[in-house]
Amino acid sequence: MTFFRDTATVFQREITPSLREPTAILFSMAQPLLFLFLFGPLLAGTPGFEASPWQWFVPGILVMMCLFGPMMAGYNLLVELGSGSMERMLVTPLNRSAMLVGRTLKEFALLLVQAVLLIALSVPLGFQLHPVGVLAGLALLLVFGVGLGSLSYVLAIAAHPGGELFYAVTQLVLFPLMLLSGVLLPMDAGPGWLQVVSRINPVSHIADAARALFSGQLLDPSVLAGGLAAVGLAAIGLVVGTRAVKRGI
Repeated sequence: MTFFRDTATVFQREITPSLREPTAILFSMAQPLLFLFLFGPLLAGTPGFEASPWQWFVPGILVMMCLFGPMMAGYNLLVELGSGSMERMLVTPLNRSAMLVGRTLKEFALLLVQAVLLIALSVPLGFQLHPVGVLAGLALLLVFGVGLGSLSYVLAIAAHPGGELFYAVTQLVLFPLMLLSGVLLPMDAGPGWLQVVSRINPVSHIADAARALFSGQLLDPSVLAGGLAAVGLAAIGLVVGTRAVKRGI
């Protein structure tokens, strides 16, 4: 019970500034909507996408948003490390894992608002809504986001006080993970070596699982592979992140 209480406390602390600036949430939708309305129509008529490209593309956009949100969450921690507010939190009896999860849940809450808006705009275009599958897909992204957010905080702690390491590593890792996961364009048409690299990328399995779930295919084999990838990343992120926070700054 202490863990959940502490998680709620940290979540409330993190989400309050965002609630005071709701327009920032809308502005952050600009890039996902740009990708949606530029790349989505390009898939229409492509072999395998004659019916509706949106069923394939919308989950991919949500995975991309999950990559950008939690992956860059460490930036806020860098700011707090520089101001000294993080040190004040470390002297409290808050559960260290709860500090990580609460922060990541704030990023996911913003993603959830954006996802609802994105799905609502996609339904008139041809996206078929499967409520149970959508909820399961969002739960998958939540687990994935917890792992990414925790690893982002570890990187922020390692990069303190300068922060240059954080920006260098995130930019080096973020775009290859996104481009080699097939969230924007299918990797099946790529050369063999590119497809092999894509299958090694855990994000590609999570994207495949999200697409299956959002299409209502709850028992598709890709769901198990994507779920294992998301849980594995979350476990690694929480273990490494909790140790980093316990060691202090």
